[in-house]
Amino acid sequence: MDISVVIPLYNEAESLPELAAWIARVMAENGFSYEIIFVDDGSTDKSWEVVKKLRDADPDHVHGASFRRNYGKSPALNTGFRMASGDVVITMDADLQDSPDEIPELYRMVREEGYDLVSGYKKKRYDPLSKTIPTKLFNATARRVSGIHNLHDFNCGLKAYRSAVVKHIEVYGDMHRYTPYLAKLAGFGKIGEKVVQHRARKYGKTKFGLDRFVNGYLDLATLWFTGKFGKKPMHFFGLLGSLMFFLGFIAVAIVGGMKLYHLYSGAPYILVTDSPYFYLSLVLMILGSQLFLAGFVGELVVRNSPKRNEYEIEETLEP
Repeated sequence: MDISVVIPLYNEAESLPELAAWIARVMAENGFSYEIIFVDDGSTDKSWEVVKKLRDADPDHVHGASFRRNYGKSPALNTGFRMASGDVVITMDADLQDSPDEIPELYRMVREEGYDLVSGYKKKRYDPLSKTIPTKLFNATARRVSGIHNLHDFNCGLKAYRSAVVKHIEVYGDMHRYTPYLAKLAGFGKIGEKVVQHRARKYGKTKFGLDRFVNGYLDLATLWFTGKFGKKPMHFFGLLGSLMFFLGFIAVAIVGGMKLYHLYSGAPYILVTDSPYFYLSLVLMILGSQLFLAGFVGELVVRNSPKRNEYEIEETLEP
């Protein structure tokens, strides 16, 4: 099969028939073999009933899954990825803001230009400034942290993946914003971008609020840490803890040395415990010890993990 189109949805009953017909037309015009996988993220409207009607009308191309309750976009995408069987997997939102007319070029870039992942870039957006300005700041931070400097729009729902990519990454929590970073961490480094059309919402209202920007930064920090120190936590906690303990020890030595100097020189002095620097030094030493022990515990956890020696192998040459 050429293409699997994965569409997570939540309360988008009005747009689904038009979206399915539009995708079918594009596929027919280009001669693609395809499937559409609708993943209903616990909708409270008639979205799932609409999906079942679409399935009855076209059982060869329409598939789906429905959650018992709302889990979020990432679990929906991950479920769709597990179900997908196409050589190229296209993801798009269900609100008609992503154009299926972009599919042929996205497919070509993956198949002919050899990209592992191609992310859409909505250069011209139909969103208010309250959304576009935080989005620009968010994307700038994501580029800096991930090292994927050629992407301008990490959060665009319209993306194309080589099949191997979606089978080797796990999208959880709110990590759908960072599938390019997840792909990079999994060893799929050829990531491209295509300017795509952004359409104004036709039905319903947006399901995302400003809290996604706060959650986005927290998820980015999580990915950075697990990607860099996930298999070697002592390199982070141990180094930071050792540094803090060393600084605290030096500070305590200085406070004690000053006390001894004043004693032997006959100069006025105060009790060591009356100095605020003494307590700050102790705090540094205690925090340093705790961080070091946290790294040690992390190493024990990693050592006993069944996945501690699982690495992504592209190919092997064996006798």
